[in-house]
Amino acid sequence: MEVEGMEDEGPSSQSELPHSEDLQSVQQESLHLDGSALVENVYVDNKAVDKLTEGFLTHYLPDLQNSKRALQELTQNQLVLLDTLDQEVTKFRECNALLDLNSLFTEAKMYHNKLVNIRKEMIMLHEKTTKLKKRALKLQQQKQKEALEKEQQREKELERERQLIAKPAKRT
Repeated sequence: MEVEGMEDEGPSSQSELPHSEDLQSVQQESLHLDGSALVENVYVDNKAVDKLTEGFLTHYLPDLQNSKRALQELTQNQLVLLDTLDQEVTKFRECNALLDLNSLFTEAKMYHNKLVNIRKEMIMLHEKTTKLKKRALKLQQQKQKEALEKEQQREKELERERQLIAKPAKRT
């Protein structure tokens, strides 16, 4: 069954029956809609429609309102969860940044230790070179002293040889 033409027509009373002209125009319209099939028009009282609507609403509206509240609560909870998740993601990013920072500090400490070791090696090499220079200077001085002593020894031997050579006597 199809309900047509049941709109409220202004100030007329709901208990009034529709005029026969209205019924005929509705029947003609329905015939124009589907020429091959006849559509049966049924008159429904506006009061009955109102009561059925009111009953339908009283029956389903509380459940719909409860569902609406539940959906709003779920939406609110979802927003809270999204905010919490956002905060957790931020914490993880900060932790990763701290890990990166820690690795940088570890790397810096490693390079610092390498520099300290290089510095120690340089100091040790400087000390060794200083000792070698002193030793070389001592060896050079010792060789010069030996060469001088050798030269003096040779001169002494030459002088002694000169003295040993026979001198002709002086004639007077």
